[in-house]
Amino acid sequence: MHTVVVGTSGTTAQDVIAVARGNARVELSQEALDALATAREIVDALAAKPEPVYGVSTGFGALATRHISPELRAQLQRNIVRSHAAGMGARVEREVVRALMFLRLKTVASGHTGVRPQVAQTMADVLNAGITPVVHEYGSLGCSGDLAPLSHCALTLMGEGDAEGPDGVVRPAGELLAAHGIAPVELREKEGLALLNGTDGMLGMLIMALADLDTLYKSADITAALSLEALLGTEKVLAPELHAIRPHPGQGAAAANMLAVLKGSGLTGHFQQDEAPRVQDAYSVRCAPQVAGAGRDTMAHARLVAERELASAVDNPVVLPGGTSQAEGPGGGRVESNGNFHGAPVAYVLDFLAIAAADLGSIAERRTDRLLDKNRSHGLPPFLADDAGVDSGLMIAQYTQAALVSEMKRLAVPASADSIPSSAMQEDHVSMGWSAARKLRTAVGNLSRIIAVELYAATRAIELREGLTPAPASRAAIEALRAAGVQGPGPDRFLAPDLEAADAFVRAGRLVEAVERVTGPLA
Repeated sequence: MHTVVVGTSGTTAQDVIAVARGNARVELSQEALDALATAREIVDALAAKPEPVYGVSTGFGALATRHISPELRAQLQRNIVRSHAAGMGARVEREVVRALMFLRLKTVASGHTGVRPQVAQTMADVLNAGITPVVHEYGSLGCSGDLAPLSHCALTLMGEGDAEGPDGVVRPAGELLAAHGIAPVELREKEGLALLNGTDGMLGMLIMALADLDTLYKSADITAALSLEALLGTEKVLAPELHAIRPHPGQGAAAANMLAVLKGSGLTGHFQQDEAPRVQDAYSVRCAPQVAGAGRDTMAHARLVAERELASAVDNPVVLPGGTSQAEGPGGGRVESNGNFHGAPVAYVLDFLAIAAADLGSIAERRTDRLLDKNRSHGLPPFLADDAGVDSGLMIAQYTQAALVSEMKRLAVPASADSIPSSAMQEDHVSMGWSAARKLRTAVGNLSRIIAVELYAATRAIELREGLTPAPASRAAIEALRAAGVQGPGPDRFLAPDLEAADAFVRAGRLVEAVERVTGPLA
């Protein structure tokens, strides 16, 4: 089994995916354990002083003005976890919770939170045991971190609340810890707060969305090329010199991908020879690289934000070396309040990606509709039906695709443009980044379905072009799709299973794999 070693300097997107989706084992480096111990010495020194220090010897949020006496501080840390574990709604997916837990461990291991090494080790042990806390859909405003989701995870570390075991059965967390030989943690000063205060949920969902979108954007380039072929369009608009004079990197990559798929096609170039000669193709075909390319460049910016966040230690307050701002520990060191928990940087790109995904879905649906319209498909039967009138063909498949596109537009409304005050106006501006991440997950799933419908239509249309030979890469895509159980042209049949199989084919990256066996790696 793959092992991810957590140090003090952040982690990578690949490691997050390995833990969240691949169940990779997690280990703490000696460097991280040493940093944890050093930071804890500073916190312990603060706790022994009479002066109140936020997060160590005070209440939290709007209650931060109360000084907490030493005998109540362990109770304070337990109470913040219990009271903040106030989520509601459906359970969040296992991979999201594992990403959230791993990313919180990443920040804890930085040595800037003041958490003891044994608490960090328990976090790693819970991940390695395959125990997944029950986290709910609602409870994060994306500021002061993903508070409720992280609190439900911290509750599991305490042996309280519910969690899912490696067998998929939800049981009391205490029972699961005991079954795996894990002792519940007894939280001390600052530790409860440190386990709750981060952008880990929204960041984890951003990282997984980027991984999925990388596959979907390549898939969309392929289906755009297949639709161009099926419509007897021209590949001349994909010439590198045309895209060099508008040098957006994503646009050039998308055009190069389409050109690679279309290499050797016998269907392209007939746009001036059919019954309705054209000077140029419609925008949904001709401008495919420009739209997909803009989305790719959006993804590049989102990756940059994710990489910066992965290198961050997000907590409030944080432990810093040197200085005497609030307290001085052994060898110097201080604890400082800050606003790094605000999710705005992550929330903005989550919303930006939802906008780009909606537009990619929209242009794919327009190409699909063109394939089904006998007045615009250049010789294809109405709705690609076997016997139009008796058969309806793909008429309602396009309805489904259109409904998905319409929902994508609603999901593109930015969550981060909203803010709602909380905590007696102490937390008076929030990011709504968790909400942005949740709707992006839905949008990514819808985009896969939209691309699958275009794939289903375009491959059927190509097969109906008798006497014309598709490109080798196109043939490879068609053959792989048929081998996956998705049927080709013929009389009407129950379509939902075919569409589901096509979606699974796209989502798993099998369309890209089939094409790349011919073209080599796509950009």
